Amino acid sequence: MARAINDRLALDLLLERGPLTAPQLRTLTGLSRPTVSDLIERLRADGLIEATGETGEDRRGPNARLYGLVAGRAHVAGVDLRRDAVHVAVADIAGNQAGAATRPLPPEPDLVEQVAGAVAEAAGGLVLHTVVLGAPGLVHPRTGLSTCGGLPGARPDLLHALRDRLGVRVVMENEVNLAAIAEHRDGAAAGRDDFALLWLDDGVGAAIVLDGRLRRGASGGAGEVGLLRFQGTDFCRLLEPGGIRGLGGDRIAGRIVEGVFALVAVLDPGLVVLGGTTGREGGDHLAALVAERLAGLSPAPTEVCATAVEGDAILRGAVLTALDLTRDSVFMQSRPKALA
Repeated sequence: MARAINDRLALDLLLERGPLTAPQLRTLTGLSRPTVSDLIERLRADGLIEATGETGEDRRGPNARLYGLVAGRAHVAGVDLRRDAVHVAVADIAGNQAGAATRPLPPEPDLVEQVAGAVAEAAGGLVLHTVVLGAPGLVHPRTGLSTCGGLPGARPDLLHALRDRLGVRVVMENEVNLAAIAEHRDGAAAGRDDFALLWLDDGVGAAIVLDGRLRRGASGGAGEVGLLRFQGTDFCRLLEPGGIRGLGGDRIAGRIVEGVFALVAVLDPGLVVLGGTTGREGGDHLAALVAERLAGLSPAPTEVCATAVEGDAILRGAVLTALDLTRDSVFMQSRPKALA
């Protein structure tokens, strides 16, 4: 068990900091010289790390050998399944992008073939370890069955059909939950244990993180604020792109705050991030307008800010999730067999 813990500690340091020397690993881990030497040899034998060069190559004298991850040891794919297109990003185990593809969806698509085709295009012949797919709608946290949120060509067994078609590990997750994972890791909620992400795009929903954990609910329905009704109208209808086009920031903020207040009144997250196209385009100005209105409704102090994730937050969250799962699996291979 101690070996497994030390191995993972070293691998995580190499992920975070890049190539390191044995003395640097000793300093960062606090492990002894013999322990680090054994650790390096064990990880090299397992094909997880390799020598990548030496320090001080431009000066005279003995140099310390640098060790880095074997980035090509495994590859993952993240998938953002929209109502009109499939977006895929492929990364190696170190998180470097290794491929990407976007495939528009026809009016009545075979989702299995469309997703599988886009994944194959992005992978470009690379063998994938794990694929994480984000889709709208409820995704049951135990069975993986999904309502697919009205996607054309939707089928409740999409997850299992994709596993059969791709022949690799496939995990399905609600797309807003994946965006929240990206926001928590790279965006406006970094370092926060509690926050809610309000997703404002062609669909409206929310994701909840409390005590540092994503909360899905018993059936995957946590955060489905688009179903709330205000003055007889669904919240998602109030904020769909066509419904707010041409409205000023004050009126849009007045609609958004209805859903934000519901989240704050029930959850008290301390931070609400406005994501999706509307949240990104509205930026700090829209967030400030919502915060001003919220302060007049709720006694709980709540920060409101715009998303800070660059690019496709759903795709980023899918890749991050796939990397976490793959690293846990691949790095475990260095454990003694009795512990694996």
